[in-house]
Amino acid sequence: MSELPALVTLLTVLLLFGTLFVTGKARGKYDIKAPAVSGHPSFERAYRVQMNTIENTVMFLPVLWLAASHGFGGLWAGTAGLVWLVGRAWYALAYLKDPTKRGGGFALSTLAWAALLVMAGIGIVRAMMIG
Repeated sequence: MSELPALVTLLTVLLLFGTLFVTGKARGKYDIKAPAVSGHPSFERAYRVQMNTIENTVMFLPVLWLAASHGFGGLWAGTAGLVWLVGRAWYALAYLKDPTKRGGGFALSTLAWAALLVMAGIGIVRAMMIG
């Protein structure tokens, strides 16, 4: 299970690509010319999903790897990472369909991120105390 964080990272990149693809497809379908980021509600939802996923990934990946490398190994950090991925996918699919239904996926991914943040913090403090 030591490679689980690496698998989660790869799957996160695929999630990012998926949101990019959906946004590009919506841009073409609704004739939204770049650099515009508004026009049709379905495009705007796809764009927000993409941007929100990028924003969350920027906070997620560092804590995933800090937790994995500072005492919580691949299993705990990787499992929390998988939960984050499930939450983000749930969030994305719900947001695209009905933005008012995105809360469950947001809550799950935020909880997983917070768990990783705590693991990373504990791991770093332990390492500072030992070293």
